[in-house]
Amino acid sequence: MAEVDFQALLRHFDREASRVAELAPLDPAAPLPSCPGWCVGTVVSHLAQVYEHKVACTELGRPPDPWPPTWPSGRDQVGWMVEAQARLRELLSRLGPDAPSWTWYPPDQTTGFWARRMAHETAVHRVDVEQALARTGPGGPAGPGAPATAEERPVPPELALDGIDEILRVMLAGDWSDEPGDGCRGQLVAVASAGRSWLVRLGADEVLVEAGGAGVEARLEGDPSDVLLWLWGRRGDQGLLPRPRPEALGLLRHRLELCTQ
Repeated sequence: MAEVDFQALLRHFDREASRVAELAPLDPAAPLPSCPGWCVGTVVSHLAQVYEHKVACTELGRPPDPWPPTWPSGRDQVGWMVEAQARLRELLSRLGPDAPSWTWYPPDQTTGFWARRMAHETAVHRVDVEQALARTGPGGPAGPGAPATAEERPVPPELALDGIDEILRVMLAGDWSDEPGDGCRGQLVAVASAGRSWLVRLGADEVLVEAGGAGVEARLEGDPSDVLLWLWGRRGDQGLLPRPRPEALGLLRHRLELCTQ
């Protein structure tokens, strides 16, 4: 369950998507540091298709098949993203948070799941775009002293804290028995930010968020946006507290990379 009100999630969704639409035309070819092989234009097209997919999941009540369809060629990618986001936003707003919708997460088959997921999906990709454009100057990749095209903004604390909860409880959920050799054997990692804490148990077959536990092997703590972006692989260790057993944190990172590709 989201910890942010449904209407607030929709407002975050709007603001994050508007920021992407504002920045993307500045340099669609700028490469993304966090997504090798992707550029700003790739993110825009990806978001448009993600929004289209969630509209279809909700309207059909099942995953659309076949997917993806053949999209019209030559369309303006930013315009497509804006239009698809507006249709999804209108659909979610009209139906409210409790309407049925197919989702890939069995415990929550409602439109509220998509409102939460799309707010976070868009926020992380907004950061991708800002990071790409911050490295782009008038003559190409920015060097020392070169003006940045965009300044990276932190994810708002309310949204970031909910995003930490989502990635730990939802994205990591499920059966991990297909990864028997990754070294997870019940290590406990503490994640903390702004007075909130999560104890993540890295089991061989499952990842659990526990209410308490002894024997914490690693700790990740910092501002909400920094912690969230670390979990999504968009931030290094700068600004985060030292941890006693970095190898356990490395296992958490490995699991996160597998479930967020």
